[in-house]
Amino acid sequence: MENTKQELTNILEKYLTAFETVLYEDDEKFLEGMKSHSLANDDVQKYRFWEWTQGVGLFGVWKLYQQKKDKRYLDILTKYYERQLETGLPSKNINTVTPLLAMSFVAQELNCQRYMDVCAEWAESVYRDFPRTREGGLQHITSDSVNHEELWDDTLFMTVLFLANMGKILNKKEYLDEAEYQFLLHTKYLADRKTGLWYHGWTFDGDHNFAAAFWGRGNCWLTAAIPEYLSMVECSASVKKFLVNAWQRQVESLLKYQSENGMWHTLVDDQTSYVEASATCGFGYGILKGVALGIAPQEWAQAALKALEPIVNYTDENGVVQQVSYGTPMGRESKDFYKNIELKPMPYGQALAMLFVMEALPHISN
Repeated sequence: MENTKQELTNILEKYLTAFETVLYEDDEKFLEGMKSHSLANDDVQKYRFWEWTQGVGLFGVWKLYQQKKDKRYLDILTKYYERQLETGLPSKNINTVTPLLAMSFVAQELNCQRYMDVCAEWAESVYRDFPRTREGGLQHITSDSVNHEELWDDTLFMTVLFLANMGKILNKKEYLDEAEYQFLLHTKYLADRKTGLWYHGWTFDGDHNFAAAFWGRGNCWLTAAIPEYLSMVECSASVKKFLVNAWQRQVESLLKYQSENGMWHTLVDDQTSYVEASATCGFGYGILKGVALGIAPQEWAQAALKALEPIVNYTDENGVVQQVSYGTPMGRESKDFYKNIELKPMPYGQALAMLFVMEALPHISN
């Protein structure tokens, strides 16, 4: 049964309410691992609610505010940032940058110099100080792992979008050039030439793609990041053409692997792996965003919209999205690693569902 525009609007509000709840829920597994990790050289409590998991969700709330201009959504963001600034921010890495993407937009919206100063400091650190791989790629250093010489497919969404936006806000060409380069380099080493799908990672220490997995949520970060990037900044015409072609090739493959119920699997090309909600929402959101930008044919929108009903069906009465795979490190030896990741409601599951429904609403006629 198709959902009406009003029903989807109500579901979107439920997603937001549920996100506010999970935003401040402890991830015990993550915190336990951090306690003994050498990278946690500051108070582990600073990482509790300031990670990529929250950052993706905050971006979803920002997009909702941008669309609706309802102060309630802006208040969610400012309340969060005030609380976290009082606690103190954690050490800088690829994943702890992510909450700053929404913050950079909020700083600009409110003309808040305090927020902008934080964003400017972190952007300069990304540009100057973050470890690089061979060929100058942003090494995917995280709160609990150095990942020496490794490129991961989530880096572009988690860090590079922020750097690009700060380049635009501060009129820093070097940031914009660096963002372009990171998109190009990650495409070079992570996009598969045969299928257009993206590998989870690449290491220059051995020159390989680890288990060569086309991991669902990892792929969705690119389906979403490339249209967001192209709508965020003006990049050179040749880079835009290159990225659009890479994006189109990926989506062409995604459409071939979409399951009959409209969802995608946690290993995109493996029908024996479970269907996964966050990747499905990310694909739906990214494809619809691409259609809106004019880089995809209109018929692709119908394929993306097929995912709406199963995602609604995986939403409980409180608006919590189920069938979401937990945070996933690199599958270094076997693709089966991805099949065994536990399913657990997470802030990014709520965020990607919000983004998907927001992009879907203009396509719903009744």
